[in-house]
Order: sequence, then structure tokens, then C-alpha cells
Amino acid sequence: MDTNDLKGLKKRLEALYQPSDKDFSLVDVPDMRFVMIDGEGPPKGESHTNAVQWLFWAIYPLKLIGKERMGKYFIEPPLEGLWWADDVKDFIAGDQDKFKWRMMIVTADWVTDEMFEQAVAETEERRGKAPSSLRLDTYREGKSVQIMHLGPFGEDVPTLSRLHEEFLPENHLLPNGHHHEIYLNDPRRVAPEKRKTVLRQPVRPAA
Repeated sequence: MDTNDLKGLKKRLEALYQPSDKDFSLVDVPDMRFVMIDGEGPPKGESHTNAVQWLFWAIYPLKLIGKERMGKYFIEPPLEGLWWADDVKDFIAGDQDKFKWRMMIVTADWVTDEMFEQAVAETEERRGKAPSSLRLDTYREGKSVQIMHLGPFGEDVPTLSRLHEEFLPENHLLPNGHHHEIYLNDPRRVAPEKRKTVLRQPVRPAA
């Protein structure tokens, strides 16, 4: 079995997914392919829960297809989410009922559209019709600011306020895309106070 892709993906993710929890840092994020699905409403609401389930349901057969067809091992990276609101003030204030989101899981470079379509078809045989927004697509993020949040989900509002009201203005930067969260722990197995979440914001120069 070819482990080169596994090692390469691990190295790439470690560089991008392990920022300091003390200070904001700048990182250049390369284009990456994700299985993704869109929705709106609060986290852990019915729509969000169904979307997350479908992501993992679709990822599992991809791992089997890669192993059987190509002799490649597909590491299952952590769940990620893009979050925003039509009014950025609602987002910064944490008004979850006004949230919109895109849940995502990054894939190996060798995963093709045909492999993804096969994985979805196999999943639909067991789970029913897939959500219409479920897809494999490239996400371009580029220069971003990030920090590690330690603790329960939803308690990152002070950090986000500091990012948007202090760090970005002081460094002459503007938001250039949706707020990005990367969930490094399984919340079913890790106590809230021990959870690690990467908080990332794509940026561009203010001038």
C-alpha cells in the first residue's frame, strides 16, 4: 500500500492545523479539494446535524475505493466549517439563528470526481437521496490569520472580536472570505474544556 500520500497529507495538515493558542499568526493556505455541503441555521440544529452525517457517510466509501482500486490509504482529516451571516455584526455577536455555513472535509489529491460520484451513489443506496449541495470542489483560501481556540464550542466570541476589532485593523488587513473553523477533536470523546478548534480568517491588505 502506498503511504506517500498519507505522509504528505499529514505533513501539510500539521503545518496548517496547529497554530499557537496565544497569538494570531499569518499562513498561506494552498488550494485544497473538499467534500462539502451548505446550509444555514445554528450548529447542532437538524439541518447542520444531517449535513455533518452526510459528509462522513460519503467519506467512508471513498476510503474503501482508494484502497481497493489504487492501493492508496485515505486519512480522514477533521471536520471543518465556514461560517458567516448576511450582516457581519450578527456573526461577531454570535447570533446563531442568522448563521450560514459550509461544512467540509479535505480529501487526498488523488480523489477524482468519478470516485466521489461512486461513493455518493453507494451511500444513497443505504441512506436515501443525498442533499443537493453535497459535492467535491476546490476551496481557495490563500493568505489567512489563524489561532487555536481551547475550550467549548461557542466560547470563541471574545477571540473573534479581538481579531476583527484589534488585530486586523492594527495590521492593515481586511476580511477576504468566510470565517473558517477546524475541529481537531471528536466532541463525543473529548470534554468541552479540552477541545481544540483552529479559528481562521482569510485576509487581504486594507490599502
